[in-house]
Amino acid sequence: FLYLNAKKEPTESTHYTAYKKVLLAMREKPVCIRTLDLGADKLSEELQSSDEKNPVLGLRSIRLTLRNVPLFRTQMRAILRASALGKVQILFPLITTLKELRQAKMLLSDVMEDLEESGIDFDRQIKVGIMAEVPATALLLERFLDEVDFVSIGTNDLIQYTLAVDRSNKDVASMYTASEPAVLRLIRMSIQAADKVNKPVNVCGQMSGNILYTMLLLGFGLRHFSVPPASLLEIKKVISSANIKQ
Repeated sequence: FLYLNAKKEPTESTHYTAYKKVLLAMREKPVCIRTLDLGADKLSEELQSSDEKNPVLGLRSIRLTLRNVPLFRTQMRAILRASALGKVQILFPLITTLKELRQAKMLLSDVMEDLEESGIDFDRQIKVGIMAEVPATALLLERFLDEVDFVSIGTNDLIQYTLAVDRSNKDVASMYTASEPAVLRLIRMSIQAADKVNKPVNVCGQMSGNILYTMLLLGFGLRHFSVPPASLLEIKKVISSANIKQ
């Protein structure tokens, strides 16, 4: 949200101040901060791609930040500084290849070294996770799990990329559904892969906030839901009434 409608990129101080407010409000509860998850078309003019014909498949999220390292480092410095104030986790979005993940982690390590040399405190054991929201990642998730602490299954993009449906296009909106067998199989595979190696896994997106899918996800083995505040009470009610053993 710091980037939307901004005339210039947010500074490290702007990031840090925002994260500090969240951490103080959460009162020592864990806070997961996702790195920039927008397309270049949503950023300032200097970062916009002049020939971006399909932003959904183009320069966005982790691809964008790996291309614009100073932008990436600025946010990671702020996240790490904020980690000295509470329980912070860092989440990389739209990871598609191990190369991307390793590049992101290498940059994170570089920022850590810079902070150490400057005597700036941060959590040296900060947990790192990825979004599993591309079929290529979900299919081979076990390879990624060796290098991260947790995974978040992003159902909005996973549905979109699995079914080749632009969720913002009203002409094909009826085809965008979480109930397609291919989508459900990828989600179940991802949950099982994480469970197998005892790595925390959660599901986020519209699907996780829809009570029609709560019991199904529980049946898949999911125990952590990321839901919008408006859906929280409904989802908690369904989960509390469920017999997990059954």
